[in-house]
Amino acid sequence: MSRRIGHRPKNHAPAWFRPTDDSVVASALRLMHDDPAHPWTVASLAAKAGASWSGLARDFARHIGEPPITYLATWRVALAADLLRDTDDTVGAIAHKVGYSTTFALSVAFKRCRGITPTQHRAATPHRQRA
Repeated sequence: MSRRIGHRPKNHAPAWFRPTDDSVVASALRLMHDDPAHPWTVASLAAKAGASWSGLARDFARHIGEPPITYLATWRVALAADLLRDTDDTVGAIAHKVGYSTTFALSVAFKRCRGITPTQHRAATPHRQRA
């Protein structure tokens, strides 16, 4: 989910990076990528993508390898990791930018996905020139 993912060979790219021939799944991915801070639910994604929630949940898991909301949490954490590396924004500001209502909520999700807290990630990550 790093910006460097495009340098991987196609067969080693994560499932979300590979093209999918399922237009509903592609639409749901686009919605989450375009507005990760939106309070998405499977039902709201399905409604916007023109599918039933059960159909979206089934097809998304089949094509992407995980349920939509699990994917969304992983995507938000990846975005937060980039912001922690690339900006001086507070963890609280980053939490809001990526869709978490509190610093604590981001910290819990970050630790679950990455095994460390956002603050630990920032301290351990070489910083690019920050904006």
